[in-house]
Amino acid sequence: MSPFRSSTGLPENLAGFLCYLIPFAGGAVMLALEKRSRYVMFHALQSIILFGLLALGHVAAGFVPLIGGLASMLLGLTGAVFWVLLMLASLMGRFYKVPLIGDIAEDQMRRL
Repeated sequence: MSPFRSSTGLPENLAGFLCYLIPFAGGAVMLALEKRSRYVMFHALQSIILFGLLALGHVAAGFVPLIGGLASMLLGLTGAVFWVLLMLASLMGRFYKVPLIGDIAEDQMRRL
């Protein structure tokens, strides 16, 4: 358990976990509430970007005939794996960066 608290009053690792608990929306809520913890802001931004892109991918796959269904299933499986992995990593207090998306989240965090 993290000894540090976010500006929400929750331990940082629990606040990071909440960013992923409800994909995209959890990150948006925690980003709006968090004012101090870089750890929580990183996980919130990564959640918003990752699950936002996966949602856009699902929508785009719906317009592709024949292989759109397969692409949608693969995106769903990818999303589920990342969802579990990121929730566990944040609960353990780890800064797990999803390739490319984690870099974008870090860059956006510097701009906040």
